Amino acid sequence: MNCWEILGIEPTGDHGQIQQAYERQMKFASGDEAHRLDQAFREATGQAPVAPEAQPETEATNTASGPSDETNREIADRPLDGNEGQVVREVVIQIKALLNDPGRSKDAGIWKAILCEPPADQTPLRAEIARQLEPQIRPMAENGSFPESVTQFLGSWFDWSSLQRAPEEADQRDYPEADGPEAEEDQPPQMVNFWPAVVGWIVGLAILAALFGRMGGG
Repeated sequence: MNCWEILGIEPTGDHGQIQQAYERQMKFASGDEAHRLDQAFREATGQAPVAPEAQPETEATNTASGPSDETNREIADRPLDGNEGQVVREVVIQIKALLNDPGRSKDAGIWKAILCEPPADQTPLRAEIARQLEPQIRPMAENGSFPESVTQFLGSWFDWSSLQRAPEEADQRDYPEADGPEAEEDQPPQMVNFWPAVVGWIVGLAILAALFGRMGGG
């Protein structure tokens, strides 16, 4: 991967844009990934990166619901201007780079950090991003390539109904108690006392022997 793919943007000479891309990727970068990002920044700018300032944590899930009313849908259908189109392209590049990293692509937090970053979270941009990513991302989500947390977020964020699964209902079927008749059938057979039967046979043989003895003597 070249420096632009690592940063998740198209080649540009805009230092501020490169810095923003660097900061976005650094939010969830591990030690090795951070080292690669530093090298990519140096390659792209010829300078050492500036450490990103600490940002207050925000709940991306507060805006993680797809368009739900007619007004939003009308806004989503309007054409994008040049700046908005550039944002869409950058987000799509970042998502495709994310898909090349099996470990990070299973982290719902990274998906939210990329897709929920303003102005990509605006309805028209979100709709265009969904349109471009749907042929690749939606089938992967439907066939179980992502964990449930990622699949649910994508379904909600892009309003993909096939990924918005209803919670499973509790099994209402009645099952027999462990001490019921069915349970008794599973118990091991009990030992049978054969001694009474043996004693009965011995007594019977003794009686027969006595009778035959008398008959022989007569």
